[in-house]
Amino acid sequence: MVPDVSTGSDTRGLIAYLFGPGRRDEHTDPHIVAACDLAGAPDPGRDPTATYTQLAKRLDHHVDLRTRELGGKRPPQHVWHCPVRTAPGDRYLTDAEWAEVARRVVDATGIAPKGDEKACRWIAVRHADDHIHILATTVRADGRRARTNRDGWRAQKECRKVEAEFGLRRLKSGDLTAPRTPTGAERAKAERQGQDVTAREWLREQAYTVAASVHSIDEYFTVLGSLGIQVKARIGPETGEVTGYSLAAPGDTVFFGGSKLAPDLSYNRLCERLPVQEVADRPESVTDPAGPWRRTESALHTARTVLDAGDDAMAQGRLDAFGDTLHNLARATPGPHQAELQAAARAFNRARRSVIRADHHAATELRQAAKELAYAPNIPGGLAIAVVFAALHLAQAAAHWHAQRGHEQQAAAAEQAVRHLQATYHQAAEPVLADLARRAPRPQTTDRFEATVRQAIPDHADRILADPAWPALTTTLARAQTAGHNPREILAEVAAHRELDTAERPAEVLNWRITAQPNRRAQAARASSTRYITPTARTTPTSHSAPAAVSEQLADRRRRR
Repeated sequence: MVPDVSTGSDTRGLIAYLFGPGRRDEHTDPHIVAACDLAGAPDPGRDPTATYTQLAKRLDHHVDLRTRELGGKRPPQHVWHCPVRTAPGDRYLTDAEWAEVARRVVDATGIAPKGDEKACRWIAVRHADDHIHILATTVRADGRRARTNRDGWRAQKECRKVEAEFGLRRLKSGDLTAPRTPTGAERAKAERQGQDVTAREWLREQAYTVAASVHSIDEYFTVLGSLGIQVKARIGPETGEVTGYSLAAPGDTVFFGGSKLAPDLSYNRLCERLPVQEVADRPESVTDPAGPWRRTESALHTARTVLDAGDDAMAQGRLDAFGDTLHNLARATPGPHQAELQAAARAFNRARRSVIRADHHAATELRQAAKELAYAPNIPGGLAIAVVFAALHLAQAAAHWHAQRGHEQQAAAAEQAVRHLQATYHQAAEPVLADLARRAPRPQTTDRFEATVRQAIPDHADRILADPAWPALTTTLARAQTAGHNPREILAEVAAHRELDTAERPAEVLNWRITAQPNRRAQAARASSTRYITPTARTTPTSHSAPAAVSEQLADRRRRR
């Protein structure tokens, strides 16, 4: 059951909508199911002699009295509107049940507390099977305004109780950090234009995607503009500095402020994790194209350990940076898996913030690695899968972390991201693991690796050797040895990075952690060769092929420097 509180100032206009045919003739049998004074409330849906004006005057009675007291100045935003809708698949409630819901909501929100004879005037109108609209005027009989602070949260809390008592689908409780949902008018506009999503939703995803890649607020505005999005900055009259911004889709006339897209897209929140101007040129790694992928994989594992450290602010900061990582991972992974990764990033946007204030400074390592990934060349194969594998485990940990703290919506969003990442991982990893198993070394080498495992990780050796991924791990160990690693040392090192007690397939975990380790011989060769290259040549950016429009714009800006 979903309540959606808003305010306005046109009582009669809202009445005309509630009792009218609707924007697409969707309203059927509009009528009042509950009211502060049901016997005295004119019902245009049942009484042909009742008019919208009569009903509006009755609801506005206290407002009109207060207006006269104020010398003709009408109280602002005096109309309180709260549609309450059941979830898809729920049974249809009777009028009597909806009446009870309406009375409980106005009681919980402070519009009409039970037993308060001077409470606000209100009605509840039903014009569809699955929802009602509660309309109230917020001036009480004693002339005071109703105390409706946190009314949306209180309405949600009461609806959770109603769901349990009425046997309805139990929805997740919010914490006032969710983005605003599109209005009916926005959805109707998108439908007329043949769009799958509203302008608000489209702009939100574009803003998240760009913010994940850029290095400053100035660059954020520049890239959004280069994508055709209209950017309007709000300038403080006294300071002359930017204090906010709003965006509109290409060719549209409706602008949405950053905070109206999502709380963490407001100008102030963006400034917490992005400098206003870029401080200096950013060096790029040209000698090791796999470097950004390895650093991202390592930073994801570090973030996973922080979630268990007990510092909620640091953990929340890592989860916000993880949201950026998912966006950039999707952009750096073109091909058949990109759609699932993009879906994971969209789902996790709701899990990247909560009522806990994030420590963004503590997440610098992961955020910087994520931004490097935005410019990284595509690396198909084991290393990319290792990053997806690390992201999958961090998303699972995020769902558990949010659930422990009662963040129901965030936990559900993280679980949704987990499902998308699982689909990506299984599609990408299964053929690679099968190929590694086919290339397993000869029995003598496998026996030697078995003894090495028992020496390096004795407590988990039996489970590792029984894992179906053990043959694949032997191939990976052989390759690591060829790359200059000591098998025993690298096993002990990667096992220390994540406890294996809870791992269902420990050999698979070790396989991807070892895959993400650098090639020591190649590193030594590159270090030797750079002694014969001038410093200018070493720091000249390379041209990376970017799979998405945002990456192309960012790369173009980088090359022009």
